[in-house]
Amino acid sequence: MASGIEQAFRADAPRILGAVARYTGDLLTAEDAVQEAFARAVELAARGHAPDNPSAWITTVARRIAVDTIRKERTTMRSLPAIAAELRRTADTPMPETEFAFTGDERLELILLLCHPEVSEEARVALALRFVCGVPTREVAAALLVQEATMAARLTRAKKRIHDSSIRFAIDDEADVEARFPDALTTIYLLYTVGHAAPDDRVRADAVVLAQDAHRIRPDDREAAGLLALLLLTEARQTTRLSPDGDFVTLAEADRGNWNAGMITEGEQLATTALGGRGRFALQAGIAGLHAIAPSWDATDWPAIARLYDRLVELWPSPSARLGRVVARGYSPDVGPEAARDELDADRELFTGTLAPQAFAVRGDLARLAGDARTAATAYGRAIELEPNERVRRFLAVRRDALAP
Repeated sequence: MASGIEQAFRADAPRILGAVARYTGDLLTAEDAVQEAFARAVELAARGHAPDNPSAWITTVARRIAVDTIRKERTTMRSLPAIAAELRRTADTPMPETEFAFTGDERLELILLLCHPEVSEEARVALALRFVCGVPTREVAAALLVQEATMAARLTRAKKRIHDSSIRFAIDDEADVEARFPDALTTIYLLYTVGHAAPDDRVRADAVVLAQDAHRIRPDDREAAGLLALLLLTEARQTTRLSPDGDFVTLAEADRGNWNAGMITEGEQLATTALGGRGRFALQAGIAGLHAIAPSWDATDWPAIARLYDRLVELWPSPSARLGRVVARGYSPDVGPEAARDELDADRELFTGTLAPQAFAVRGDLARLAGDARTAATAYGRAIELEPNERVRRFLAVRRDALAP
């Protein structure tokens, strides 16, 4: 592959796909067209006629290929008169070599397309990882804890479901944007959590840029501001999350002097604005902000964090929110670890779902804080048995072994 085309593939493929998908309203057609356009670019380069601007050329060609595909589907063509008109207008027009102007929004628009009402949340995240962030199917499968063949099948089914649906999406359809925007924000949030858990700098960076695009496009949306605030405040701590040996560093042990002050300042400003809307991401941003401004672990305002978690659980009673609330109450002096452990034990769902390893780890932390080393060791042991991540298992083993007499 010629170097310019290879660079276009690495840097711009998701944006090109987003632009074509926006144009057609169909991910499957767009994907096929982009692949064909890249193949034609490679053929031209092999003959010594590489496009001067590969990204612009491939985008234009892919749009033409998609239009030609739609022309052959008469029913679809009748339902998309704008594309039919474009076909008639450009049928005999020479291929332009002018630069295609990326606005930075194409990937966000692709996420909005993926937030189809018939596509599950897991499939949206998988599709976004694969086609928005450019993560290979193998790595998408690993991130979502399934086999590669299983993930490939799920991606194919999801694309076909969007393709077969009569619903199409256009960014200039304000009602459609508004309807899908909350799901798009959730997808961006889940992309970041996948990158954070991996950890994968590339996916996290993509998620932050997408959150910035979402906030720029809808600056009055407080949840968009809350999401961006949450990601910035979390990302500000990222450089201290791992030790030089690649082991986890707890928030209590992190060197706060190495946190990104600029991200914290921007995140705090956004969080302050967002909290007026009392949305899910705004509340999470408020929690992250209280951690960010605390000069030390011991000086953290745990009662205030617990109150924000109370409101978050009322609004969004997810397992992760409930578990976070238990942690905050365990460190809060007006509740304490023993009472918090009783609350945790009463929520049996936390010990049977996907958060079971974390629930047992929290139980171990609370028992350790309460001075019950034996119970803590047992809980850590169970968490280690259930935890799929090797780095996390090592971290928990260190905590468990530190309890030995």
